[in-house]
Amino acid sequence: MHELSIALSIIEGASSEASRHGDVKVSAVHLKLGPLSGVVKDALLFSFELACEETALEGSRLVIEEVPVLVFCPNCKMERTPPSIQQMCCPVCGEWTPQVVQGHELELVALEICE
Repeated sequence: MHELSIALSIIEGASSEASRHGDVKVSAVHLKLGPLSGVVKDALLFSFELACEETALEGSRLVIEEVPVLVFCPNCKMERTPPSIQQMCCPVCGEWTPQVVQGHELELVALEICE
């Protein structure tokens, strides 16, 4: 369960950013998560809550925006959603493609600050 170490890294990054802005209280941490990141959303949510205890982020929420996989089809010259993450091909023409445009995200995008 590497999600605990990822949660600890998120907390460290968010705490550092909150400290940089005058030790503000963080109410929520927003994260983008793609299915190719190798992270299990529910395990990360559980780990975040556990890892926040007795830190500056205790009581804050982890808000995860799930980002779908997109591939670039070299045949159609368009970005498409593949049939599944096991089938990286164009759903229109069937061309296989190694060009993943999005879906690997594990990105801290915003913090909500309490007033």
